[in-house]
Amino acid sequence: MAAVSAGPVTEEQLAAIQDEQVLNDMLDKATDFEERRMIRAAMRELLKKKREQRDRERAARQENLRQQGVCQTPQAKSPNPAPSGSLPKTSGSVARPPAAGVPRGSALGVPNTKDVKQMLLDWCRAKTEPYEGVKIQNFSSSWADGLAFCALVHRFFPEGFEYCTLDPYDRKANFEKAFRTAETLGGCPRLLDVEDLLRMREPDWKCVYTYVQEFYRCLVEKGLVKTKKKTP
Repeated sequence: MAAVSAGPVTEEQLAAIQDEQVLNDMLDKATDFEERRMIRAAMRELLKKKREQRDRERAARQENLRQQGVCQTPQAKSPNPAPSGSLPKTSGSVARPPAAGVPRGSALGVPNTKDVKQMLLDWCRAKTEPYEGVKIQNFSSSWADGLAFCALVHRFFPEGFEYCTLDPYDRKANFEKAFRTAETLGGCPRLLDVEDLLRMREPDWKCVYTYVQEFYRCLVEKGLVKTKKKTP
C-alpha cells in the first residue's frame, strides 16, 4: 500500500495506490473539488487495470488449455431480457414499509417526497460514478443489469467481491452478488427477489427505491455514512 504524504495529493501518488479501500476512504475525506476529481479518476483507472489484468490472465489460461486440447471456444453471451409484455412483479417482502428514520418515497402528504427521492438518486450517482458500466439516471432501467447494485455495494464493501470480474450480461449473478454482500457485510435484508427481477425488462422503481433506502439506513447505522439530517 502506497503511503500518501501530508499536503495536496498528486496524480502520481494516487496512481501508486492499488487498494480500492484506500481510495474510497480518501474520497470520503476529500473536500476540495479538484482533489475529489483526481481520486475518482484514479479509482476508474484502478478498476480498469484490474479488469484488463483479469482479461489477460483469463486469455492466458484459455490459450494454455487450448494448446492442451481441452478448451472449447466459449459462445458469446447475450442479454436475455424478459418479454416486453411481462408485468412487473414484486416479492411480498418488498411491500413492507421502510423502517423509521429512512426517507419515505411513497408516503402521501409528505411535501418533500420528490426532493428526498432526488437526493437519494444523486447520492447513488455520486457513489457509483467511478465504476465502469454504471450510469444511474433513475431507479428503474439504470439498475436492470445489476451492475448499479454491485457498484453501490462495492463502494462501501470492496472486500466483498472483485467488481472487475462482473459480467453485465449475467444479471442473475450480479443481483445475487450484490444482495448477498449487502446482507452479509452490511446487514441489509434482501427486500428484492432475484427471480422477480429477472422476469422484468426493467425493475419497478418503487422496489429499487425501497431497497436503496434500506441499504442507506444500514450504512448510517454502521457509521459508514455521515448525515446532518435524516435524509441523504
